[in-house]
Amino acid sequence: MAGLSYHLTTFGCQMNEHDSERIDGLLESLGYSQAAAPSEADLILLNTCSIRESADRRLATQLGNAKRFKAARPGVVIGVGGCWAQSLKDEVFERYPFVDVAFGPGQVDRLGEFLLADSIGAQGYFEFGGFTADLPMRAQQRAQAWMQISVGCNQKCSYCIVPSTRGLEVSRPFSDLVAEAEHLVDRGAREITLLGQNVNSYGRDLRPERRSFSELLAAIDGVEGVDRLRYTSPHPQDMRADVVAAHVELESVCEHIHLPLQSGSSKILKAMRRTYDRDRYLSRVAMIREAIPDISLTTDIIVGFPGETEADFEQTLSLVEEAQFDAAYTFIYSSRRDTEAALITDGVVPAEQASERIGRLIELVQRGALKRAERFVGRSVEVLVEGPSRTDPERIRGRTRHNKAVNFVGIAEPGELVTVEIESATSTSLSGRVTLVSSALR
Repeated sequence: MAGLSYHLTTFGCQMNEHDSERIDGLLESLGYSQAAAPSEADLILLNTCSIRESADRRLATQLGNAKRFKAARPGVVIGVGGCWAQSLKDEVFERYPFVDVAFGPGQVDRLGEFLLADSIGAQGYFEFGGFTADLPMRAQQRAQAWMQISVGCNQKCSYCIVPSTRGLEVSRPFSDLVAEAEHLVDRGAREITLLGQNVNSYGRDLRPERRSFSELLAAIDGVEGVDRLRYTSPHPQDMRADVVAAHVELESVCEHIHLPLQSGSSKILKAMRRTYDRDRYLSRVAMIREAIPDISLTTDIIVGFPGETEADFEQTLSLVEEAQFDAAYTFIYSSRRDTEAALITDGVVPAEQASERIGRLIELVQRGALKRAERFVGRSVEVLVEGPSRTDPERIRGRTRHNKAVNFVGIAEPGELVTVEIESATSTSLSGRVTLVSSALR
């Protein structure tokens, strides 16, 4: 493997980003080095997503480029991993004969076996297997770390392909997670984000002793050196009082909850098989805000699900106004293979109408997000430094405990905790200046 290089492109969610850190670590343990561009790599890898149609389009472009690079240098190996590969497991090599290896998200470790084989022939690995967290890691950020606490999902949302690409929910052993948190802190992590398709149902499948997500939060909060603890994503059905109490009682658990909504219409939520209705969702919001009045609450919303009428969409708009989200990730519904919703033929929302609706929704979300962000102006907030600002090289970028991006003036290094006085706000970020380096880089 000496002298070989690789290039990895990642699509999709935080779980994919975590998996890519493990792919990086695996390849580096085999002696590969990173190439600056796919055109220069001996191994071209795509870690794929199948949640949105837009990811499919970007992937098609990347696959076309990889095919050209392989034609110019026939020794190049092309690998496709992740949820998209899993969803096309029966046809990936037929549709893309230039691909050498394909693997699902539960089979990342088999990539190493493939590369170490005496001869390389097209091979696919698609069983639901172990945790990528068991593999070596090359972290993108020293002070911030992902930690996979479970894989798969037991929910049956009619639009979602995740159960068929990542399988049913399996929790990692409790003691393994505490040990990994200790290891991450030893490597320099100050902020840990717990990952799962439904994090707050963690531990119910553990035997002989079931554990709860709130117990896990308490155990990791107890690891010396964990300054911040986050998680994503919970399901409203499982957002219960013990988890909310953890935000109040545990020092490291941040003042931010991402609580996916998807629709404000009970009729559409039922069609989506979301297991809660509008009132139940709002009751969760009320419970959270009563316990943590200054909470930053973010969400996901799908527009244009089959059967969505203007009245249904208006229900979504009114819920957004009532819930007062700090941010929302908004999407136009796209049909996904192997899902129940893909079979719906009645009430399909025309693309033009869906685009018009999402435009109105984004405007409302941004207006509310600005109002929520303005509450920080004049306050001094703790910021974990990430690096130079992406928009102004004279400024530094970081993130608050409320998960607000901050661009600020001052001297600080990535990984430091600093106090920033907020001087202005937009719907997406805050601006200010350093007043104190409250905790230096470890």
